[in-house]
Amino acid sequence: MKTNWFCRSQKWAKLGNRLAAIAFAIFAAWAPLAVHAGAPEWLRALAREPLGAYPSETEAVQLLDEQITTVRENGEIRTLYRRAYKILRPQGRHWGTAVVHFDSDSRLTFLKAWSIPAQGGEYEVKEKDAVETSLVSDSLYSDNRQKILTIPAADPGSVVGYEFEQRRRPEVLQDSWWFQDSIPVRHARYLLELPKGWEHSAYWLNHEVREPRPAGENRWMWEVADVPALESEPSMPSRSAIQARLGIKFFAGERRNAQATQRSWEEVALWYWQLAGARRQSTPAIRQQVASLTASLPGSEEKVRALAAYVQRQIRYVAIEIGIGGYQPHAASDVFTNKYGDCKDKVTLLSAMLGEIGVDSHYILVHTSRGAVQPVFPSMLSFNHVILGIRVPAGAFTDFASALVETKSFGRLLFFDPTDDMTPLGELPPGLQASQGLIVSEDGGALAEFPLAPSNTNRLLRTGKMTLGPDGTLTARIQELYFGYLAANRRTAMLAVPLSERARQLERRLGFHLGDFVLTNAKVVDLDKIDSSFGLIYEFKAANYAKRAGNLFLLRPRVLGQKSDDVLELKERKNPVEFTAASLETDIFEITLPPGYVVDELPPPVEAEIGAASYKSRIELDGNVLRYRRDYEIREVHVGRERFEDLKKFFRQIASDERSNAVLKRAQ
Repeated sequence: MKTNWFCRSQKWAKLGNRLAAIAFAIFAAWAPLAVHAGAPEWLRALAREPLGAYPSETEAVQLLDEQITTVRENGEIRTLYRRAYKILRPQGRHWGTAVVHFDSDSRLTFLKAWSIPAQGGEYEVKEKDAVETSLVSDSLYSDNRQKILTIPAADPGSVVGYEFEQRRRPEVLQDSWWFQDSIPVRHARYLLELPKGWEHSAYWLNHEVREPRPAGENRWMWEVADVPALESEPSMPSRSAIQARLGIKFFAGERRNAQATQRSWEEVALWYWQLAGARRQSTPAIRQQVASLTASLPGSEEKVRALAAYVQRQIRYVAIEIGIGGYQPHAASDVFTNKYGDCKDKVTLLSAMLGEIGVDSHYILVHTSRGAVQPVFPSMLSFNHVILGIRVPAGAFTDFASALVETKSFGRLLFFDPTDDMTPLGELPPGLQASQGLIVSEDGGALAEFPLAPSNTNRLLRTGKMTLGPDGTLTARIQELYFGYLAANRRTAMLAVPLSERARQLERRLGFHLGDFVLTNAKVVDLDKIDSSFGLIYEFKAANYAKRAGNLFLLRPRVLGQKSDDVLELKERKNPVEFTAASLETDIFEITLPPGYVVDELPPPVEAEIGAASYKSRIELDGNVLRYRRDYEIREVHVGRERFEDLKKFFRQIASDERSNAVLKRAQ
């Protein structure tokens, strides 16, 4: 099914289970008029199979994932989908909701569903019982729709199943079979039927290669069994980066259409260039706007910055995606006139404006989830977003820019996402760092490696001046400075709540580290200046912060912030650990001791190092002031299973240090 895939920021990767769960919550109280009718024999046969043993927390098992794709000589594709589940626990009832997506290019032929309750009987519901809704809400208009069909009697012990057929004429002759899900899958098969003389190529992603077996004349079948669940774990890579699937391309032998088949990344780039390249034509109105923005500026770098800021902040994000509009941008003139557009529209306008000052640029096709683009499968299905690669003029951007890359064929390119209104020119959003994108040009294109910004570009510097009273009350003035993606995150969180709620938001965050406290003052610095650091200055009083133990005070020097993580402590970890980005966080606290108290014991310094990350802390006494400093640095974002033991030990060292106390006693 063709999807309007640009600018969706992982929407499509997450739709399956989340939409089913949402649909169940919304429609659980509504039940279609179920008909007592016979379930198909394929579903009955699955219900009779012995299930075997699964972990007690397994909410459901997918008994069948079947996809039968038939390609006709004219390029039309018909696909029959069959899915069946056995519900094991009450939490698994949402698997009894069928959610089917479609649009003007992927018409739904039919939809049926059945249930076979454990206590006997069979039920059937049909397409007329489904609820139809729009798939997305952040578009002015889109032809993406969904039908939600609630299957009756989806209770523990029941078997539910549904099938539907779609007819489509895709822009490219490709298909994807996602056969791994968040629950175990017992049987999965994909059957492909092609016209006589057509050929195919298969690409296994995140799974060992399985050869197909012949299933008739010009028919092939791929099968897998007992696919383990792809469990959700904290700090795991995106599902689209690790989920097992099969990519299929088909073509009419020597008569194949290169752009429709896309057998190489160059062909993918050419396909998009033919679709989008001519849309970047300028107009007198655009030319006049460029002159107004840049005429008084001294150099090319300042002019590029001015144009980038204009498109990023003055062109609203609104998507109008109908048919081919899911892939093809609107003309730059329309985007400029309307002052709105989606990611590919904003990139098109900015490219046209840059051309007016003699700066070349390229469409860059990307996926907003790191690792989703896999080099072995050249396909436009790999992308859901578009950014711009700006050909950096000579002498410009000589200062450090983490998104600046020297490419083999396209020179120095500065990658920029004008859709992300919190990430300034010179930086990339975290999801694009350490990932890949496709550079598009009229001569073809190539995959580009996006850099991981160094840790010192994403900084948190937290400093605090504090005084401990003789009753254990801590009075503090804290200043936090954020840089890079940490600043973008904090700005986004702050802007997401009304002005009247911002102090409460800060109080909730402080509540994770302090007990009985009162926020007495708070100030935000440079909230709207995305090109600068973001700051918070606040004051609080925390009663009984230092705990009495007889004649002693126990004082935790680490007043705020948590760097330890229990991602490897809850249960055996199955997926790699992935950090958001490289970063460097520093806490520097000065705590003035109460009169009449001296230090009896200080925590020892800590140094922990695992290559991917490091942690250092120390505390010193200077007169009657405790000076505490710690630095936590992430240098790599991916930690594989082979390094889990080292990472577990690393976080345990940090946790122990964060709990440690300085011991104070009365002076003699």
